[in-house]
Amino acid sequence: MKVIPVLLRWIVFRLFRARIGGLDRFDPAKPALLLPNHVSLLDGLFLMLALPPEVVFVVNTDIARRFAPLLRFCNIVTVDPLNPYSVRQMIKTVQKGSPLVIFPEGRITTTGAMMKIYGGVAYIALKTGVPIHPVAINGLERSKLSYLRSIPGRRLFPRVDICFGKAYKLETDPGKPVKTQKEQAAAQIGRMLRQELFESRMKPEVNLFDELTAAAGRNVSGFPVCEDGTQKIGYKQLLLASYVLGDKLSPHLREETNVALLMPNAVGHAVALFTLIRIGKAPAILNFSSGHRLLLDACETASVKTIVTSRQFVDKANLHTLIERFEESYKVLYLEDLKAAVRFGDKLNGWLDYRMKRRALPGPDEVILFTSGSESKPKGVVLSHRNIFANIQQARSVIDFTANDKVFNAMPMFHSFGLTAGTLLPILSGMKLFLYPSPLHYKVIPELVYASNATILFGTSTFLAAYGRVAHPYDFYSLRYVVAGAEKLKEEVRQLWYDKFGIRILEGYGTTETAPVLALNTPLAFKKGTVGRLLPGIDCVLEKIPGITGGSLFVRGPNVMKGYLLYGQGFVPCPDWYDCGDVVDIDEDGFITVLSRRKRFAKIAGEMISLNAVEEMVDRCFPGIQSAAVQMPDPRKGERIVLFHSSPKLTAAAVKDGILSAGGTPLHVPSRLRFVETLPLLGSGKTDYVTLKQWAESEMNE
Repeated sequence: MKVIPVLLRWIVFRLFRARIGGLDRFDPAKPALLLPNHVSLLDGLFLMLALPPEVVFVVNTDIARRFAPLLRFCNIVTVDPLNPYSVRQMIKTVQKGSPLVIFPEGRITTTGAMMKIYGGVAYIALKTGVPIHPVAINGLERSKLSYLRSIPGRRLFPRVDICFGKAYKLETDPGKPVKTQKEQAAAQIGRMLRQELFESRMKPEVNLFDELTAAAGRNVSGFPVCEDGTQKIGYKQLLLASYVLGDKLSPHLREETNVALLMPNAVGHAVALFTLIRIGKAPAILNFSSGHRLLLDACETASVKTIVTSRQFVDKANLHTLIERFEESYKVLYLEDLKAAVRFGDKLNGWLDYRMKRRALPGPDEVILFTSGSESKPKGVVLSHRNIFANIQQARSVIDFTANDKVFNAMPMFHSFGLTAGTLLPILSGMKLFLYPSPLHYKVIPELVYASNATILFGTSTFLAAYGRVAHPYDFYSLRYVVAGAEKLKEEVRQLWYDKFGIRILEGYGTTETAPVLALNTPLAFKKGTVGRLLPGIDCVLEKIPGITGGSLFVRGPNVMKGYLLYGQGFVPCPDWYDCGDVVDIDEDGFITVLSRRKRFAKIAGEMISLNAVEEMVDRCFPGIQSAAVQMPDPRKGERIVLFHSSPKLTAAAVKDGILSAGGTPLHVPSRLRFVETLPLLGSGKTDYVTLKQWAESEMNE
């Protein structure tokens, strides 16, 4: 009889190309709890074939009857889930010294992500005190025996990976009521399993183009992965376009490493992004809403020589003056010109590359985004492909989405929120994506969300407030998730969406330097007024600040950037612990509340505006005038800039004209000017910004 399980294991593991890892992490001769996620009816079979015969499986009575022939070959304890005495039976089994396998979700997932963790499993763990081993099962959710009936690309024999995690012990307060201990233990078990799922999905080396190829292999080739209102493409078209465009671009970029992209949210931008990665170049995504001076500085910071853009975009956005400035120092390539040069032979070569699944060419595994620098010069944030991929897997571990979802993304790709969460996550995870070029079209976007039947929407508090005010109560009927980031979600915005649309906004937190998401509220773990818990794989420490609750947040993890490109200095690697620049508090359940920011920036409509840059532009335009900018809360835009100055003749109109002429944007223009004879100074001779903020606050409260 022992021959049958061995033969069955040999057949099944080869059919499914199964890979088993971490079996050496537990001793089958000692008691333990093995807690796997539950993705299909085949999960138990694979675990039975992978684990030694000493392990005992918990099987409910209905499953025991249906699969009795197979269950003869393993040790089982049958339980009735409706019988409260079943828990005692499982506890006794563990106390006798046997490792016990229990599915803590108690059911097969219907979402592709983890379901809730039942308190009974937590009680067993608390009562026995044995080590807990999370087990991550990946791949079987795409089998014919999963409950995800409507996802494309389901197979008879999908590739299967099973990873047994290291042992954990629960940390609880014995002084608390049993009910509270069970709830806390269940939450810990959920976090352990999500951590293991995340780690099991990570790779030592990642290329985003190769991940696109892998995503195409998991889905049907014609799956409508990306559209923008004028065109819709599937995985096959996206890959073919990347191969063909890459062959046309390569001759222009032979000696270059970083290549700038100046594009709106559109299918063409997605194609250009993956094309540059495919030919081994690092895309440097430019913020087209910045002034020309900052854009030129960004190009110099990233050492780019070529800018890829679109004639149609330049015309519609009226960027001709900017392009003229670019052409003085850089080569400008237009996608329309490259497309017009494509011949039959180019298409044939692209088709051959597609059929042979050619991988990306060697090159920097980087994407460069830009954020304001402390000296008014933009900093290049260097994110590795692995940083971005890690953030996608971290999100996948805590929130569910499937091929039935459609993401509506109006957040620009030069913003890390719009790039990772809004664009790459859906494309690489097999969701449909609708790209829209501007988040400022407040009346149009609700109609498009309604017309496209979008289920996921990303936005800032400012944008969500505007959409909520103008939208019809039924415009957002199809939305499952609305995720807010980039600035603090205002309570009135949260309440507006709940009252008008019945939607609970999920607020998150992150920085460009962390690719960007660090923490996120989810349907399974939500606390109002917080930004959620840290994502799996992220460690944090709080550096205490005298007189302030909480502390300054430092983080490390696989999603933290490689480093900065600094103007005139080059690449500066990120330290082991990244300073987020924010003061936060973390409660006993792990939920984070952001209390304040330390850095001198104003966050206006989700964009970080350097106050140093504002002062520098004012100084350039009005020599001899002392000036200092501080940020204040604004009910509509998040924050506003108040400029203190030493000239009684300075007017708001003059300041606006001066800043715009110096290359700034309307967001750099102060909303209020205040004359002071002399700016207050610290003992070191530096401007006393604390006093200036107090003056501004007192004036605002008058």
